[in-house]
Amino acid sequence: MKKGVYSGTFGSFIVFGFLMYIMLSPSEFVILSTNDMHASLGNMPRLATAIKECRDTVFTIVVDAGDRWTGNAYVDLAEGRLPIIRLMNAVGYNVATLGNHDFDPGQQVLAGAIDAAEFEVVCANMHSKGGVLDGVAPNYQIVTPEGVEIDFVGVVTSYSNGHPDGNDVNFEGLSFSDPQSTAERECEGLQGDVKVLLSHMGDDRDLQLASRFGGYDLIIGGHTHRILDTLVNGTVVGQAGNKLRNIGVTRVKMRGRKVVNIEYENIPLKSYDQNAEVEQMIEEIEVNPDLKLVVGSMAKGVDHVGLCNLQTKIIKEATNSDIGIYHRGGVRLKEGLPAGDVTIKTLFDNEPFFSQVHTALMTPAQLRKLIITKYNDTVNAKESHVIDLYATTPYKIIVDENDMAYDVAFPRLREGKQYKVAIADYVARNYQNFEREAEVRTPLLVFDLDVAYFMKNSPVRISNEMKQRVVMRKKE
Repeated sequence: MKKGVYSGTFGSFIVFGFLMYIMLSPSEFVILSTNDMHASLGNMPRLATAIKECRDTVFTIVVDAGDRWTGNAYVDLAEGRLPIIRLMNAVGYNVATLGNHDFDPGQQVLAGAIDAAEFEVVCANMHSKGGVLDGVAPNYQIVTPEGVEIDFVGVVTSYSNGHPDGNDVNFEGLSFSDPQSTAERECEGLQGDVKVLLSHMGDDRDLQLASRFGGYDLIIGGHTHRILDTLVNGTVVGQAGNKLRNIGVTRVKMRGRKVVNIEYENIPLKSYDQNAEVEQMIEEIEVNPDLKLVVGSMAKGVDHVGLCNLQTKIIKEATNSDIGIYHRGGVRLKEGLPAGDVTIKTLFDNEPFFSQVHTALMTPAQLRKLIITKYNDTVNAKESHVIDLYATTPYKIIVDENDMAYDVAFPRLREGKQYKVAIADYVARNYQNFEREAEVRTPLLVFDLDVAYFMKNSPVRISNEMKQRVVMRKKE
């Protein structure tokens, strides 16, 4: 009897010691992250290699912070935009949040893509009642082989109009709570050992959240296309740029269930070899000969400013307007266009939104109010204090010593006169203080106008010189 009692006590001591050893032993896992890929396929085979090499070494989780399409005709014109989802399934994503552009093709398409995804999609600040997106969860937990519980929360940006960037029609029936306060509330209810926020609200808001709320161990961001690697108030904040140029690599070291260290870095994907199977998948996606049709050419290379100038010129001439205006973010080829042939795919990649052209009558005073409001934008900070609205007519934004616009000078316009203005529907629907008369929403698509212009006017020539300027002058 004594032997049995003694053996039991000794055995319990061994089991207890073994459990303590497991609980306190060091472990490590890696989170690989992407954001704002915008259907860029070129580096997807390299991403597949990076993921495989990492998983061959350590427990690895692959995440995405939103905007998986809008930017590549081979994906955006495909049924259900499913090619990018199939590729993400193939390389092994685990969890993702929603970006504003994921709503571009409508909620039905987005719901179909979520159903086809073999990874979890989370978004805590999107609320749907009785709609096709009801099934999107606010958070998701992954458990490592060592028993470490990792909670992932997702949020997407939302503004004073009640929804993320995009046309109102794409968000009908949905509501979006403030992403920062939602992220805080959601975090407070989590029980996991490591808390990760997948954020598509921009680095400015990510940093604001981290500075006042230390609940998250890691914030993986998107939306602003930044290269970011920083530590704020004990929270690691990272963002990997856009278009799969980089991959975010987060190494998390644990001792038992306690975080010991978190390190984040952005690694260029060009350093990895191509995965042959994923290359083959992309070749099959890119077989559409219609998209490779050459419709014209550029006489010389143009940068992003030159493309903005060209877009304002095209919509002005197509509508027989006095002024053409286009917003900087609507011209998607940030690197510009080289001299030489221009294809259907290139023009679609530059304008993948199916934007319509509006015309309206506006006075210089009304134009001034629109431009000043946008320059001083307090809601969408990433678009403020820069020249956002390009125009065929030159103008100067007058700012004070605090970089606040208070006047706009139009050297070629007459005060009080009404001018016919052509403008894209994104500006017409979403910009504040857009006062106008006799507005007409034409059936003209910007993409169609671009194709027609290149077919008629090639080789196209346009200046890279910006017609708009910012001038600092003390306010009297």
